[in-house]
Amino acid sequence: MNVDRAVLAFAGVMVLLSAVLAYAVSPWWLLLTGFVGLNLLQASVTGFCPAAILFGKLGIKSGCAFK
Repeated sequence: MNVDRAVLAFAGVMVLLSAVLAYAVSPWWLLLTGFVGLNLLQASVTGFCPAAILFGKLGIKSGCAFK
């Protein structure tokens, strides 16, 4: 697994988790989904992704998107 796939997997888990929490606890958890979406959008424009930096520091090898 490389950083690109780890970031996508992490984003997917966060969106699914927020959907479950919105259903079970409070609709305010949908704000987390919005935050994840906005972060993915800004990462696609700027190339800066905090999750990619964190995964890189954890030793996951770099992919082609986040070098």
